[in-house]
Amino acid sequence: MIPPLFRRSPKPTIAALYGAIVAQARRPRFYQDYAVPDTVTGRFDMVLLHVVLVLRRLRAGARRDHALAQHLFDAFCRDMDHNLREMGISDQGVPRQMRRVGEAFYGRAQAYEAALAEGHDAALTPALARNIYAGAPADAAAVAALSTYVSQAVHALDAQALDRLAAGVLRFPEPAPRALQLSDADG
Repeated sequence: MIPPLFRRSPKPTIAALYGAIVAQARRPRFYQDYAVPDTVTGRFDMVLLHVVLVLRRLRAGARRDHALAQHLFDAFCRDMDHNLREMGISDQGVPRQMRRVGEAFYGRAQAYEAALAEGHDAALTPALARNIYAGAPADAAAVAALSTYVSQAVHALDAQALDRLAAGVLRFPEPAPRALQLSDADG
């Protein structure tokens, strides 16, 4: 057994992975071209979606990758706790709000996992419309564009070596401009 003093800390790796997730979730194209609501909830949902995609990939790996997935989930929870406090939620109110965050996470994760397990956009599109667009009238083309992006992200993540993820290297695909996706669908 390796003494704890000599174990490599997952903190830099988790910080790199979570930083890449947040940076991707904040890409302006999601809010401009894909019509994701540019609100606290919309941004939360985009971070959550990307966390779910990376956790899905890590859980496909070995036991050490499962541990990395848990550390990544913990980082997400710490970030949400920190953000709630920055938004002015009181110390007494944070646990209640974190319960809501947990419920939202697990509900959306289950919906996305089930849709991705079916392996086609027809199952993913309604899950995205219901969760990302939160019941607001969503532009069907925007939802379809986001669904296409998520499918591309799943394939890109599946192609990435788990050793690279364990080293904190994470690559997402570039979200395509919606006009380009529409012209590709016509051709």
